[in-house]
Amino acid sequence: MKAYSHDLREKIMDAHIMEGVSVRKVAKRFRVATSFVAMLLKRL
Repeated sequence: MKAYSHDLREKIMDAHIMEGVSVRKVAKRFRVATSFVAMLLKRL
């Protein structure tokens, strides 16, 4: 499995924080696991 790019990680965090999109919807939009989105947000 390939690591996700830094750019994609930033887009995911921006979608959740700036746009107010839920974790599940962000995961679906970017085709990643909800656990991955949750892990990114915990690192903030």
